[in-house]
Amino acid sequence: MPTPDRDGTVLVDVGCGGGLLADHIANHTHVGIDLTWSALATARRHGVVPVCADAARLPLVDGSASVVVAGEVLEHVTDLPGVVAELCRVLSPGGTVIIDTINDTWAARFLLVTIAERLPGGPPPRIHNPALFVSPQRLQAEFARHGVDLAVRGLRPSARDYARFLRHRRRPVRMLTTRSLALVYRGVGRKSLA
Repeated sequence: MPTPDRDGTVLVDVGCGGGLLADHIANHTHVGIDLTWSALATARRHGVVPVCADAARLPLVDGSASVVVAGEVLEHVTDLPGVVAELCRVLSPGGTVIIDTINDTWAARFLLVTIAERLPGGPPPRIHNPALFVSPQRLQAEFARHGVDLAVRGLRPSARDYARFLRHRRRPVRMLTTRSLALVYRGVGRKSLA
């Protein structure tokens, strides 16, 4: 996570869920955006400032966030250009955006939907609509329209962590970077100052 230049800078966590990112945030005002009230109530207990809103209509001032995070969100939105425009609108010039999402590939559809949604401890069945998966090239083009140069790297779960998770159901699973963008990828970009 980027280190803030000064205490109290704003980090907007779009699709914050129960605020799992909160333990990794220091010296930021952590604003969590989600559509689920129960998730926002949990996020509040983790110190997140909860805001119930749609990612395509963020009730925030232009340029109000030094960091915008959208983890495991973009593969669920029907208006990708609108959501990217909103993420960039609330990001301050020089601010950082961090995303992760699922690539629009045959391998992602097969492994992350057909197989993973049937595995114990995997994502719930039918949580993903493969028609909403987005290629890195398309996402980079959307961000570039708003002055953000998005660099992408592939992600994969640690096999050891996932095996432990399947046994104990409570340990976190680290995501490791990889050269392959075939399944899941992370994008990090900085908004131009102009």
